[in-house]
Amino acid sequence: MGNPSGDKIPHDATARGCAISRFYSPSTWIEGEAIRQLDEVAMRPGMVELSVFPDLHPGKYGPVGMVALADRLYPQLVGNDIGCGMSLFELDLPLRKLRLDKAAEQLRKLEEVDPDDPSERLEALGLAGDYFAGALGTIGGGNHFCELQAVDAAADTGPLDRQRLHLLVHSGSRSLGASIFSELIAAKGAMHDGLEIGTEAAVGYLLDHDAAVSWASLNRQMIAERAAWTLRADIRLVADVPHNLVRLTERGVAHYKGAAYVEPGAIAPIAGSRATLSHVVRALDAVTGSLGGISHGAGRKYDRRAMHGRAGGTKSEREALAGNEWGGIAICDDRNLLVEEAAGAYKDAGKVVADLENFALVEPLGAMRPLVTYKSVQADIRERERSKMRDRATIRRMRHD
Repeated sequence: MGNPSGDKIPHDATARGCAISRFYSPSTWIEGEAIRQLDEVAMRPGMVELSVFPDLHPGKYGPVGMVALADRLYPQLVGNDIGCGMSLFELDLPLRKLRLDKAAEQLRKLEEVDPDDPSERLEALGLAGDYFAGALGTIGGGNHFCELQAVDAAADTGPLDRQRLHLLVHSGSRSLGASIFSELIAAKGAMHDGLEIGTEAAVGYLLDHDAAVSWASLNRQMIAERAAWTLRADIRLVADVPHNLVRLTERGVAHYKGAAYVEPGAIAPIAGSRATLSHVVRALDAVTGSLGGISHGAGRKYDRRAMHGRAGGTKSEREALAGNEWGGIAICDDRNLLVEEAAGAYKDAGKVVADLENFALVEPLGAMRPLVTYKSVQADIRERERSKMRDRATIRRMRHD
C-alpha cells in the first residue's frame, strides 16, 4: 500500500510554504506541461497545499486533476464550467431485455424531448424560475456525455445491480457558468494574485458560484430524465459528484479543478472513455488527507489538436471510432468531436483507480461497460421539428397513463 496521506513534497519556493501531495505511483505518466502548470500554481500568492491525482493533465488556467488550497480565491482555477460533475443513475430496465440498436435510436432523440417546466425546481433551489431555464437538460460539447452502461463487475455488497442498466451523465453549468466567469474576467482581468475573501468581488463570485453548482446538478438530473423518457424507464440516483468548484474550509479556500469532491463513505463514478470501462468507487477516510479530492475520470493523454493526427484518418477508422469491443454505439454526428474524444485520447481509468486505491483514498465497487454514448446530434431541422411533435404527443400520453 502507498502512504495513505500522500507523498508530501515541499515546493522549491519554500518562502511560499506550499506543499504538494502527489497521489499517484512513480510509473504513472504525467505530461511535462501539466507539471510546469502545477509548479506555477504552487508559486501563486497565498497558496498553501496542492493535492494532485493520476489523471493530471494540462488545462487553460492551470492543470486539471488537482485540488488547490489557498488563503484566497482563484476563480480561474475552477474555470468557466462551474459545477461540472458526474451523476450516476440506475434504470429500472433489465440488461437481458436490451436491444442496442433500438436503445441508440431512442437516445438519439434525447435533447428533442420537451422537459417539464423547470420553474418550480429552480425556485426550490432558491433561484428564479427562469434562471437560464432554456439550457437545462442539455449536455454541451467537449468531453460531456450521457452514457447507457451495463455493470461489468461489481462487489457483492456494493450499490450496483448487475441485472439493471445504468446512466452516467457528465455535464455542467453550460452558458450560466460561462457567463459568470466571462463577466468576472472582464471586470478583474487575470486575477494572478487572487481575490481576498470578504471583498465584494469574492462575495459576488461565491454567490454566483453556489447558484451554478446547484443549477449544474439539476441539469444532470434533467438530462437523465430526458434519456429515461426516450428509453421508457424510471431512474434512481446513485451518486452526484461535482468536480469543478470551490469550498470554504477552516484552512482556506479549496479549489477543485477536474477533481471530484467527496466525503468519506461517498460513492463516486470515475469515467473511462466511450470504448473503455468506467469505474464506481467509495471514498475512504483518507480522503481528508487529499483535501476531499479524488480523480473524476481517466484524464486526457493527448490534447484535441494532437488527436487529429492519431485517429480517424480514414472513413473506416472513423466508423470504428463509433463502436467498441462490447458492441457499443457512439452517437456523435460531429466528425471532429468523434476523433478528439476517441478512447486513445485518454489514460487508463483502471490504472487511475489503482493509484487511488493504493493510497487508500477509495475502495473499488465495480466497473461499467459503455453501451450507448450520446455526444451530439446534427439532425435536419425540419425532421427535428416533426420528431418533436411526435414525441410530445407520446410523452403527454405516457404522463397521462
